[in-house]
Amino acid sequence: MGMGLIYPVIMCGGAGTRLWPTSRGAKPKQFQKFGADKTLFAAAIERVSLLASLARLVVVAGEDHARAVLADLRTLGVEADVLLEPQARDSAAAIAAAAAWVQRLDPNGVMVIVASDHHIPDAQDFRDAINACIPAAREGAIVTLGVRPTEANSAYGYIRPGASQESGIAAVAEFKEKPAPDIAASYVAEGYLWNSGNFVATAATFLDELRACEPEIAAAGLASVETAQPAIGVWRLGNAFCAAPRKSIDFAVMERTNRACVLPVSFAWSDLGAWDAIHAISVQDSQANAVLGQAVVKNGAGNLILAADGVAVAISGGRDLAVIAERDAVLVADLNQAQSVKALVEHMRRSDWPQANGVLDGYASLTTARETLRNWLFYSALPFWASMGVDRGFGGFVEALDLDGAAPPTRRRMRVQPRQSFVFGRAGAMGWAGPWRVAIEIGFEGLAQRFSRGDGLYRTLVDVDGQALEETAYLYDHAFVLLALAWSSGVMDNAEAKALSLLDQLTETFTHDRGGFSEVDNAFLSNPHMHLLEAAMAWVENGASPRWRGLAENLARLALEQLIDPQSGAIGEHYRADWQPAPGPAGALLEPGHQFEWAWLLARWARLGSDEAALHAARRLFAAGERGFDPARGVIVMQIDKSNAVIDPIARLWPQTEWLKAALILMEESRDGGERGFYEKQALAAVNAVDAFLLKNRPGLWRDKMTPDGGFVEEPAPASTLYHLIEAIRQLMASV
Repeated sequence: MGMGLIYPVIMCGGAGTRLWPTSRGAKPKQFQKFGADKTLFAAAIERVSLLASLARLVVVAGEDHARAVLADLRTLGVEADVLLEPQARDSAAAIAAAAAWVQRLDPNGVMVIVASDHHIPDAQDFRDAINACIPAAREGAIVTLGVRPTEANSAYGYIRPGASQESGIAAVAEFKEKPAPDIAASYVAEGYLWNSGNFVATAATFLDELRACEPEIAAAGLASVETAQPAIGVWRLGNAFCAAPRKSIDFAVMERTNRACVLPVSFAWSDLGAWDAIHAISVQDSQANAVLGQAVVKNGAGNLILAADGVAVAISGGRDLAVIAERDAVLVADLNQAQSVKALVEHMRRSDWPQANGVLDGYASLTTARETLRNWLFYSALPFWASMGVDRGFGGFVEALDLDGAAPPTRRRMRVQPRQSFVFGRAGAMGWAGPWRVAIEIGFEGLAQRFSRGDGLYRTLVDVDGQALEETAYLYDHAFVLLALAWSSGVMDNAEAKALSLLDQLTETFTHDRGGFSEVDNAFLSNPHMHLLEAAMAWVENGASPRWRGLAENLARLALEQLIDPQSGAIGEHYRADWQPAPGPAGALLEPGHQFEWAWLLARWARLGSDEAALHAARRLFAAGERGFDPARGVIVMQIDKSNAVIDPIARLWPQTEWLKAALILMEESRDGGERGFYEKQALAAVNAVDAFLLKNRPGLWRDKMTPDGGFVEEPAPASTLYHLIEAIRQLMASV
């Protein structure tokens, strides 16, 4: 067999339930520090990164853990192939996918499979042991590390080694599951080893044994790699992965293969399976108390105290206790009963306690998000912008507000006036009791006073004094006038007649002879059509003229038959006159936020027009938008291209709102429980992305741009974003 290179594979599965409440949600134990200066996963990266003949690091993790994985990789400056599982299927399926990946890179590649959550303080001893396993692995063995026990521990599995070879490696005679305490003592006396769960073998060997022992798992792993899709910083394994039977690698292969070998090792090792193990590895005072965080213990002994950031804990007396205080949950347990924490968590889950599974940061449920964001909208954002966002002297609405609530002197865009008028019309329909009628009137007065050209259309830009900077009338801008009029009935006289008159002018000015509309200077863009469709559907719901349904039908047909790429399901930004993608980079450009926005609109049209094709397209557009997800930040980026390369890594607030809207409406339109669960999970991720931009210390304001490193650009909050926010929150209120 050839000399393949070394491919460390870090397995990031496992929930670490016995370490609740610290280990849960998107940050299980492998992404916790437990008093150290780095996470357990980061320590695992450092441990394997100095192996000889190292080719490339591979990480297998769940979608929920991608952000934590990428954060540690970035902190350490380490590159890796990150494979994301669409669903947890236990270690055998994860190893099958990793083996298929490595074999594709290097047919003779040697995999060093390690857990992400183990405590191994002597990294060099670990590497020496791995290097000692590699020759046997290249000869076709699957070598595991067996730790010489320091105690009879019933929390570990055991290995009975056979006769040792000259290399020190022995055949595995038998694997034993976690035994009762008295049996564990007999195992130690008889020379059994702890099963560490680390393996060294070639990718080819693992695949051969999986094919022989569990062909379904092997097939699922191979197919998931063949259909894997690149995303930002990661690879998403194909859905074939979900067909793998849920089995551990021990059950699937190690207990059945004749290739299993073990190398006895004596370095310190713990799988940190429960709080007693955390206590054992922690620095202790003279009374064997271990204190992690802002905590103090007096007149007690043998205790473990962990206080999360921002939490203080004081203990008087007590012996052999674990006192674990997170911001939303506290555990007090006898360290001698540490294994029983899992049963407590299972009880909490049966009782639907959100803290049992909840994330420590952000919303744990859409229900919580719904109430919080509704209150934010009704009691902070709308009152703030209805007062501070109005400029009665100038007329209309301001362009932006800084953190002090002041409007910086700046030029003003026409589109802000109808967008804000729409916001307050929507607010009134949602039941907001504030001055929404007055706000609508102010918006239309400002539009007429500062932006009217006198020909029925509106200029796009004026300066700080209200003087025209650009007289051009854009189709895009006027779509928002139609939309605002649709939600101003009862406030504006003859709103539908005015909208139909404006539609006549837009039709005469911008109609394209090959369908749809052309923008100024014969630009053929998808974006104006998107907002015209939104306005047309608003009038279908609120108006009387049959012209609106005809317009919506034509715009939906244009999108479905011309604008959407039939292969990728994505919609571009720039087109030629024949509605084929524009040449060069412009035609390859995709905005993920617009994929979601179109998905939401077409899903709505599917309801209004009973159009199943539109709903199918909406699902494909959602998948196209997902390609702009940056797992490291948990947000949607601004621009990618058709090859999924990131063009603009900035993340703005508005694409997060469109992600949320699309996920929610498609959740409602789900065909089965699995699909609903997928979109519900997407919606929860999206609502937390939205929340990350909202300023907690400045109610009613937000940050607009997140930088690639996760920071924010310090600038005034643009008024135009409220249009996106109110629709996202309205959809959340309707869907949940």
